[in-house]
Amino acid sequence: MASQPSLWKRDTFCTTATEGIKYAGSKAKIIPYILRLAQQINATSVFDGFSGTTRVSQAFANAGYRVVSNDLAVWSEIFGTCYLLAGNTEQKYRDLIDHLNAVPPVYGWFTENYGGYSNGGCSVQRDGLKKPWQVHNTQKLDGIRQEIENLNLCKTDKSVALTSLILALDRVDNTLGHFVSYLKNWSPRSYDTLTLKVPNICQFGEIHSVHSGDTLDMATQISTDIAYFDPPYGSGNEKMPPSRVRYAAYYHIWTSICLFDKPQLFGKAGRRIDSSDAMAYSPFEEFRKNHHGRYIATESIDILLKKTQAQWVILSYSSGGRATAEDLNDIIHSNGKLLEVVEIDHKKNVMSSMAWTNKWINDAGAPNKEFLFLVEKT
Repeated sequence: MASQPSLWKRDTFCTTATEGIKYAGSKAKIIPYILRLAQQINATSVFDGFSGTTRVSQAFANAGYRVVSNDLAVWSEIFGTCYLLAGNTEQKYRDLIDHLNAVPPVYGWFTENYGGYSNGGCSVQRDGLKKPWQVHNTQKLDGIRQEIENLNLCKTDKSVALTSLILALDRVDNTLGHFVSYLKNWSPRSYDTLTLKVPNICQFGEIHSVHSGDTLDMATQISTDIAYFDPPYGSGNEKMPPSRVRYAAYYHIWTSICLFDKPQLFGKAGRRIDSSDAMAYSPFEEFRKNHHGRYIATESIDILLKKTQAQWVILSYSSGGRATAEDLNDIIHSNGKLLEVVEIDHKKNVMSSMAWTNKWINDAGAPNKEFLFLVEKT
């Protein structure tokens, strides 16, 4: 089929407010594309299989869909419970957040491991390590996190408190958006004071559900009209160590804050032991090939689409991922009918173009490209 002109105009894009932490591979900027693809079909429910910060789940919920959110990360389940299930008025949580902001700072486990002094603008401490937060904020973190535990909150209220705490920490950190290395010189925002705010909770929480399971298993159990998949991409760079792209390593601190288990740490970044490469394994991030000579990450996408119960799938994938354009094209056509492809050029303009049929394959080798595939399962 020949390339056709775009039917989408900037002023007709569907937008909806979402919240989240700084996140590698965040879909915040392309949510209008995702929603517009969903509007092309008669659908009322969505399975967000790799929900991460839950921005896409939030957007679908705010747009009126019934959402099933899932991710293995414990902090993602916390976010999902907060944004999708809490469903109460802001005033109820205003009292809780005001109470937590008034908790006195203390010197505790987080300050011991992640707090640093200003040192004239340098974040390198006496132990020779850089730190993700200044001490005045980790002491507030220590006090607030212990108080959340002391309050014996119900699951939804605790999720709101923890989400608010994580968002506040994200606003005063000394990172580039992940926790495998920290800035040498304190970022300007790290001098600010940690202040919690009430999250923008979605309404109608009774219709949504939140899970923390393996997406390959959950795909066979969840029945929705649409499945939205944004799998971790792994890396197409043969020289890049796998630990550089694994999300359990990138966001280990959020796990420690949610679990409050004070785990054994290792390395210069103070990572949790269970975020090591040997323990935090995801087939979608795997850079090796199987005994058939096929990349494990690529095969995992094929298995996922085969297992999916939804009638339609919106699949997001980056040109920098392990799977090639030809691989993805074969996988998609072996599992259903490709209805539309949206091509997004992050380098030029996040709302740059729309491609049809197989034209996208010619552009897939360029860096900073992302593609959204609308597939009807057969």
